[in-house]
Amino acid sequence: MKIIARGAEAILEKEDGKLIKKRIKKGYRHKAIDDALRKYRTRREGRILNKLANVINVPKVYDIDEKKSLIVMDFIEGDMLSDCLEKYDKDLKEFIAKEIGKSIAIMHNLNIIHGDLTTSNMIYKDGKVYFIDFGLAFHSNRIEDKAVDIYLFLQAIKSKHFLIYEEFSDMVLKEYFKNVIEAEKIKKQLKKVEERRRYKRKGS
Repeated sequence: MKIIARGAEAILEKEDGKLIKKRIKKGYRHKAIDDALRKYRTRREGRILNKLANVINVPKVYDIDEKKSLIVMDFIEGDMLSDCLEKYDKDLKEFIAKEIGKSIAIMHNLNIIHGDLTTSNMIYKDGKVYFIDFGLAFHSNRIEDKAVDIYLFLQAIKSKHFLIYEEFSDMVLKEYFKNVIEAEKIKKQLKKVEERRRYKRKGS
């Protein structure tokens, strides 16, 4: 078993082509509260992955062990978009942007908020865009939550891929709003979120 990443919330290990995600114990929390939280978040993430498995590209879940706070899933071996997006040709960038926009719309139509939409959590493999790391994902039908999910993704694109930001984000948004339910409401709320964040930055 090989540790491939260690974050604030979990350790990722690879074994026999599978990824094992173990949630880390937090010593500053009461043990009973910490155990309950890790079990709940493990269960929630596993269920969200299973719910999405038939509608978008996500890792296949093999086991959810709430007692050990771990999930065993497919290890997706491909191009991390955060590292490779600028290197692709125009046609592939357009294809990926459309896939991202459509997939986020499908998630939001199911009232699933990813919570950490960045190209570091997207992998391109065999003509498909896979979404990974649903550790912060949750269920919500609130227009605000969907607008914030999109807003934070656009900010992540602007920060990491500023050279292609405008064209790429426009393609993502076009496909997203073409497929998402309540598109006009989310579009209006997205503008409000952008204005609110802009005002907050000016006031800080």
